[in-house]
Amino acid sequence: MTDDEFDGSGGVGRVLGTADATPLQFWTAVAPGSYLQLDDVVVTRRELPDREPVTIAGVVTQVRARHEGAQFDSDVFAIADGTLPAMVQEAAEITTTRVDPEFYVPPHPGAVVHRAEGDARARALHFDRMERRIPMGMGRDGVPVYLNADFLDGTRGAHVSISGISGVATKTSFATFLLYSVFRSGVLGGDAVNAKALIFNVKGEDLLFLDHPNTRLDDATRAGYAKLGLAAGAFPDVRVYAPPRIGDSSGTPDVSSRLTGVDSFYWTLSEFCADRLLPYVFADADDERQQYTMVVHSVAAHLARYAQPADGGVSVDGVRLGTYADLVDHIVEQLTDDETRGEWAGSAVGVGTVNAFARRLIGSKKDLSRLIRGDLAARRPHSINTAESAQVTVVDLHNLPDRAQRFVVGVTLKSEFERKEKAGTAKPLLFVVLDELNKYAPREGSSPIKEVLLDIAERGRSLGVILVGAQQTASEVERRIVTNSAIRVVGRLDPAEASRPEYGFLPPAQRQRALLAKPGTMFVNQPDIPVPLCLEFPFPAWATRVSEAGRAPSETLRSITGAADPFAVVGSGGGSDDDIPF
Repeated sequence: MTDDEFDGSGGVGRVLGTADATPLQFWTAVAPGSYLQLDDVVVTRRELPDREPVTIAGVVTQVRARHEGAQFDSDVFAIADGTLPAMVQEAAEITTTRVDPEFYVPPHPGAVVHRAEGDARARALHFDRMERRIPMGMGRDGVPVYLNADFLDGTRGAHVSISGISGVATKTSFATFLLYSVFRSGVLGGDAVNAKALIFNVKGEDLLFLDHPNTRLDDATRAGYAKLGLAAGAFPDVRVYAPPRIGDSSGTPDVSSRLTGVDSFYWTLSEFCADRLLPYVFADADDERQQYTMVVHSVAAHLARYAQPADGGVSVDGVRLGTYADLVDHIVEQLTDDETRGEWAGSAVGVGTVNAFARRLIGSKKDLSRLIRGDLAARRPHSINTAESAQVTVVDLHNLPDRAQRFVVGVTLKSEFERKEKAGTAKPLLFVVLDELNKYAPREGSSPIKEVLLDIAERGRSLGVILVGAQQTASEVERRIVTNSAIRVVGRLDPAEASRPEYGFLPPAQRQRALLAKPGTMFVNQPDIPVPLCLEFPFPAWATRVSEAGRAPSETLRSITGAADPFAVVGSGGGSDDDIPF
């Protein structure tokens, strides 16, 4: 602000003299004919002797209106009739976001308060200090709001926690928009080409069409994207994985709405044994509280030591096993035999503990038999590996039961994190988008998946693994994961959840507003801005369901299986009949 702008004219109000003004919070009386709304950005100035003036900027966090001259509640009727003189006065609470220079003095009562615009707004919200800015959406004033990339990509912080009511808070939509903005805004520079995203789709088939343009996109939405410096369009490079259909010996992907560009994922029996994946069969938090977890690790070690590949299956103790059910039955048989139990489970384990393990293992046959296979070729592409996939990898889980979902999430995150550990470098970045985080990393108990997620939250920043976790209730997620998230996002909240201490970063007015927030409205807290910013992100430019899907680029429709073997048109081949090599 220039000296002329602080000459007492043109302001939206003046600092209130009937309420305490502090360096961190003050009230301003709104001038007649003007208004201030929640989230408006304002600025005022304090003159000091023998020092340069101090500029104090802040965000409106509460607004009130009252009759001045009224004494009783019933006076409002007399005032409305004109029989009692009074005037309406509005006042706004301002929470300070920036003091420049940093000389913390309160603003003087009567000082002119201006609405911050242009460079003044950018300075008030610290956007001028962000060397790399990621557009997140529009503020209440219709001007772009930015995220500091340093707190997302691991430079100074990492990880995002998104909370809100399912179906209303649009958590997944915001997560995908944030990814789109990261990849397309140019903030990553040359690293954007190699950066990857791994998205687990747990609800319906809505995330299977990220590479299809949205047919409902209109000119106004395109203009909104342009205002954010983004081109409105679909994700250009997407690969979709889905589990095989139940009872299908050919391994056809179990999807109904998307028939092209989808690959099946599964693990061979040999991989299951050699990679010690048995603990992820017991991935419930309840399992870890049971004594049979020692049996789990003992059996996994035995399989890793003695299981040998054999014609697609494995051979254990000279017995060929061709299916997951065969493997389970063989393990149970060995554990119930007095002569072999000690070799498989250890000598210190009681029969009751072994039986509890066996019951849980037998119960997994129905859920995991289509994922752990001995009848499909190991040389055929079937692994989820983001390094060898597209920029965005979508893993569809919605058709799987809960135990199978946990197995896929746990094993996939384990393999991806280990791959990044072996690489030893943070670049290229890997963004992991996981909904229902409270299910995989609950506050109480322990499980193999939770340990992997904790590893990502605590060490992922240095390895370039960024967790974008979404949940209905942050209060039910492991504390260390939430506290390690530099960026916290809140959509529509349940009233009971909004009162939990996990949302203490929200001012009281924003907590109340979170109960009313409409879809697309989010409150974003980032480390270098002391007040969460309210924003609206634009309507997705990519299809969010099959009814919105336009035609995708043909190069994104060919599956990895088809690319590796042009004659293997299982479930998902090319985009048209011309792709079939006959």
